Amino acid sequence: MLRSLGLAAVLLAGASLSAQAATWTIDPAKSQLGFTGSQSGTPFSGKFGKFSGIIVFDPASPGAGHADVTIETGSATTGDQQKDGAMPGSDWFAADKFPTAHFVATSFKSTGNGAYEADGTLTIRGISKPLALPFTLAISGDTAKADGKVQLVRTDYGVGQGAWASAQYVALDVAVTVAIVATRTAP
Repeated sequence: MLRSLGLAAVLLAGASLSAQAATWTIDPAKSQLGFTGSQSGTPFSGKFGKFSGIIVFDPASPGAGHADVTIETGSATTGDQQKDGAMPGSDWFAADKFPTAHFVATSFKSTGNGAYEADGTLTIRGISKPLALPFTLAISGDTAKADGKVQLVRTDYGVGQGAWASAQYVALDVAVTVAIVATRTAP
């Protein structure tokens, strides 16, 4: 679950790329920040319902780009009442104390053929770690679409406390997926 938050932040950062140096704003209604984990060997998926971000990017000079994405940790849902009730709690995201997760990309780099990597820092539950988010990007007019996926270890960010701190019940690895649509808000 925690990994999905981290992935969500990274994906949002990648959505800001444009054909010219431009500022892009994430459109949460058209975007999705998801996560996939496993509990007792059974896979489950979820998403964050509330996130926002601003990205600045120039494909000709990706290293000068940057992004700032905020994810509301209490907005994580899986469709399972028990999981959805537990995720905002103190053992998982501790949303009352840490209401947001944050991804700040300090640069981007091209990896070829419309693929990029956003390099930055992901912060969840007050724990910050470097994160590289690979993604693909397509720009059409004033709309950019970025799709990416990254693997996180939830306990690196303190997600899963007490009985949940080991992989006994819930796997430590979480895949975070981003499908971001961003609109150019400045040239």
